[in-house]
Amino acid sequence: MTTQELAVAFTDLCKKGEFEEAGKRFWSDEVVSREPMAGEMAELKGRAAVEAKGAWWYANNEVHGVKVEGPYVHGNQFVVRFTMDVTPKGQARLTMDEVGVYTLQNGKIVEERFFYGT
Repeated sequence: MTTQELAVAFTDLCKKGEFEEAGKRFWSDEVVSREPMAGEMAELKGRAAVEAKGAWWYANNEVHGVKVEGPYVHGNQFVVRFTMDVTPKGQARLTMDEVGVYTLQNGKIVEERFFYGT
């Protein structure tokens, strides 16, 4: 599978709201996830840790809708933009704008790096 093919398949699953399935199909067992924050969620290593981050996210946020744009492919990387309508537990509803940069190696995602808009 080429980078373009994998990026399209991954993004198509995300557009259907099938984020967990996208991860299961395309993450490497050694995937690294990087978030622009301090603390224990800033960098997670390994499929189990990244899956746990996803479970934490859904347990702590009510997701009302997600718009997914892309992918935008370059070499062994691609970018996806996510615009999310969410209500974090105990907080006001808000819109989050973020992009994920995904790096591939041997047909799997080995790194996901997120950037947040304001």
